[in-house]
Amino acid sequence: MRLQLCFVPLLAAVWLTLNASPSVGGDSNADRLPRSSPESQGISSEAILEFVNAADQQVDQMHSFMLVRHGRVVAEGWWAPEAADKPHILWSLSKSFTSMAVGLAVEEGKLSIDDKVLSFFPDEAPDDPSANLKAMTVRDLLTMATGHDPIPHMEPDDQWVEKFLATPVVKQPGSDFLYSTPGTFMLSAIVQKVTGETVNDYLKPRLFTPLGIKDPRWDKNPQGITIGGYGLYICTEDIAAFGQFLLQGGKWNGKQLVPEEWVAKATSLQIDNPDGPHSGNADWRQGYGFQFWQCRHNAFRGDGRDGQICLVLPEHDAVIAITAKTSQMQLQLDLIWKHLLPAFKDSPLPEDKTSHARLKSKLKMLRVKSAE
Repeated sequence: MRLQLCFVPLLAAVWLTLNASPSVGGDSNADRLPRSSPESQGISSEAILEFVNAADQQVDQMHSFMLVRHGRVVAEGWWAPEAADKPHILWSLSKSFTSMAVGLAVEEGKLSIDDKVLSFFPDEAPDDPSANLKAMTVRDLLTMATGHDPIPHMEPDDQWVEKFLATPVVKQPGSDFLYSTPGTFMLSAIVQKVTGETVNDYLKPRLFTPLGIKDPRWDKNPQGITIGGYGLYICTEDIAAFGQFLLQGGKWNGKQLVPEEWVAKATSLQIDNPDGPHSGNADWRQGYGFQFWQCRHNAFRGDGRDGQICLVLPEHDAVIAITAKTSQMQLQLDLIWKHLLPAFKDSPLPEDKTSHARLKSKLKMLRVKSAE
């Protein structure tokens, strides 16, 4: 799956509910994402039930699922013993948040994506840096095109910035996609260098607090730098709120939190990746943005190891948040394309109390498979 710099144990798993009432959803913040019935937002309870059944039966271990349509939560759930108020590790979905930190630092004039990486770390640079290393820019870090092959490998006792810069850059930066968690760490290190704050602290007043994300935990490396490429823990609804914020072009409650231009660039095609990771899976060969994957069906996503997904479907005004512990990430997306994508309608549907009741009944019985 994805390269990780250290191992962080996953949390246990969860209880699933779905309800049209704004008061349901554990620690969900109904003010930030109001609740409504699926039919009122143009999607049938029956289609959601088909998706839940398929995911429960076919995916190794689902932990949570939340569907937002037209800014309203129409389905939400947690496989027991998971819960709405339990933060979940995001693994590489953390990268998409790091992208927002870079965009904010650019807006504040603290850096440019065309700045050379070496310019931020004169004391950590090798004595005789190669021409390729000298050419590497922030943009190359954002697009996973640093020119490394293989990518740097960090050990806990390493000085991570020095190790990254000492690793041979064998290709022209910007020429080839190669997925690099260490590259995202360097973005985090650059933001910390130019702002004097870790990415976690920098984002709290600018993004996390406005989105209602309470007490986000984000692990640091041995030198005290937010890891950036993984290590962030937040709740399922926090993921969904982040997706809705992206869908709204970086705006939340009428305020532009991150420049719309940055969100548009970050979530759109910046580099092709026909030979990228998971090359046998269609949704990993659609191209890459600034720490976001492109998908089929004109969608985009942030994702992470073991099935953490923030999927945004602009054409359908929808966001899907999933946490899990599975290697079947393409299957997760395939089930969305099969069951949910065709069910999005342009107008509200007649309320279907029978199907809604069946859906609720099914969701109450869901449990993580390993916990049975």
